[in-house]
Amino acid sequence: MLKTAVGRFRLVSLVEGLSYLILLFIAMPIKYWGGWDTPVAIVGALHGGLFVLYMLALLHATIQARWKLTRVAIAVVASFVPFATFWLDAQIRRDPA
Repeated sequence: MLKTAVGRFRLVSLVEGLSYLILLFIAMPIKYWGGWDTPVAIVGALHGGLFVLYMLALLHATIQARWKLTRVAIAVVASFVPFATFWLDAQIRRDPA
């Protein structure tokens, strides 16, 4: 998986998607229901770094695999929608080009 730009993007995509879900469904409820801000600060910073890595990995995969603009646009939108990066990974596994 880590030998190609697409494989590295897939890995970063899955980790970034997981960090987004942890932020939304664990850290934020702890903040708003428990009154504890620290988890959001930690997970939010981690997710922000992973988001930047996601975009860089997307750029690299786009250049190496010569992805069409539609796939790139879908990947950008998927980074903002919960669970969408997992769907995107399945699409890439089915059709890597």
